[in-house]
Amino acid sequence: MSAQLWPYLLLILVGFLPNEIWRMLGIVAAHGLDEDSEIVLWVRAVATAVLAGVIAKIVLWAPGALADVPVTVRLAAIGLGFATFVVARRSVFAGVAAGEAALIVGAYVFR
Repeated sequence: MSAQLWPYLLLILVGFLPNEIWRMLGIVAAHGLDEDSEIVLWVRAVATAVLAGVIAKIVLWAPGALADVPVTVRLAAIGLGFATFVVARRSVFAGVAAGEAALIVGAYVFR
């Protein structure tokens, strides 16, 4: 195998496969559970809270190039993305696209 392909193989072995194993085990374990059961609702709430926490950390204490974008622009982009999500009948794609567009425009205007 070429020496240039080793980093990609390592990325697949260390990053992708361990994640996929847990995802598949989750699918097998959740098979047959009622979507409205207490445990499924609790797991969904915990997953949503963790995701919200990660997003808040990235927005408020931005890493890398995102730190150059003013925090007001980052917060406005989240607000616009959420408003678009609600107005577009809970379309995740529309919300993400609007938030990303607002972030790009804001970064360009306020840099």
